[in-house]
Amino acid sequence: MTIFNYIKYTMKVLCIGEALIDMICTDVNVSLKEGQHFIKKAGGAPANVAAAIAALGGKVSMAAKVGDDPFGQHLTDLLEKMGVETSLLIKDKNYFTTFAFVSLMNEGERDFYFNRGADKELTLEDLHSLQLKEYSIVHFGSATAFLPGPLQMTYQKLLTQAKQNGCVISFDPNYRHLLFQNNQAHFIESCMPFIEQCDFFKLSDEEALLITATTSVQEAALALRKKTKAIFTITLGKQGTLLCLGEHIEIIESIAIKAVDSTGAGDAFVGAVLYQLNQQALKELSLVTLSQWKNIVRNANKAGARTCEYLGAMEAFQYLSNSIFNENE
Repeated sequence: MTIFNYIKYTMKVLCIGEALIDMICTDVNVSLKEGQHFIKKAGGAPANVAAAIAALGGKVSMAAKVGDDPFGQHLTDLLEKMGVETSLLIKDKNYFTTFAFVSLMNEGERDFYFNRGADKELTLEDLHSLQLKEYSIVHFGSATAFLPGPLQMTYQKLLTQAKQNGCVISFDPNYRHLLFQNNQAHFIESCMPFIEQCDFFKLSDEEALLITATTSVQEAALALRKKTKAIFTITLGKQGTLLCLGEHIEIIESIAIKAVDSTGAGDAFVGAVLYQLNQQALKELSLVTLSQWKNIVRNANKAGARTCEYLGAMEAFQYLSNSIFNENE
C-alpha cells in the first residue's frame, strides 16, 4: 500500500477543471433531437465536487475558466453562495461559457452534447495566484481536460506540481462517450498517469471495464490493482460501490432511493469522500483503517444516492449536509 502524503487538518481541497451550464431537457425519455423544453442548471464535474464538499461543510476552492458573460457570472455567484472559494475561477471575455445539453432517459440516465467554450482555455498563467501549500488535496475530475487545448497541459503540469508540494491527489476521469467515441485509446492513455500517480481515484463500472479491457468489475479491480498503489472505488449504481484497499476488495452497498436524475451523483460521491478525508485528524492517509474506509464509502454512497432524488446536481446539493452520514441504512 502506498505511503500517502501528509494531510494538513483544516486545510482546503482544490478542484480543477470545467465549470459549465447544463441545459437539461425536461421532456423525459426523449432524445435531445426531439426535446422541446430545457432548463438551465450550473454544472461541470469538478464544480459539482467542489459544491458537494462545501455543502457538507468543507473548505474548497474551484479553479476553472468561464466566459465573461451572464452564464459565467451565474456560475460564480452560485458557487460562492454554496460556500466555494472562487478567486481561481477566471472570467475571460474572449470565450463563451461552456454548455452541456442533457437529456434525461429511463431511471435517471442521461444523454450529453457539449458546446465547448472557455473551460478548455485555462492556463497555469491564469492560476498565478495559486499557492498549493494551502491545499491538502487536489482533485482532477474532468474528461474535457484530455481534449486538445490549454487545459490539457495545465492538468498535466499541475499534477506534477501538486505531487511535488505533497498534496494528496484525487482523480475521477468522468468519461463521456460523445467526447471520445472515436478515440477511446487516447482517453485511456491520458488516464494512466493520473491512475498511476494519484492517491485515490473513483471510476464508474463503465470506465473500469473500458480502461482495463475486461468484462467484469472484479476483473477490472484486479487489473487496476496491478497498475497503481492508490486506494480506489468503482461505483456500481444502485448496487453500491466496490472498494479496493491494498489486497482487500469489497462491495459496499448503497441505499434505496427513487431516482429522478443521476447528474452529479458520482461527483457527490467523490465530494463526500474528499470531505471526510480532509476531516481526518491524521498525519498520513495510510493511517486510515479498512473499517474507516468502509464507513467513508458507505457515507459517500448516501451522498450520491440522495443527489439522484433531485433534478440537477447543484439543486440537489442545496439539500445535502453531513447529517446524512447519520442516516440508517
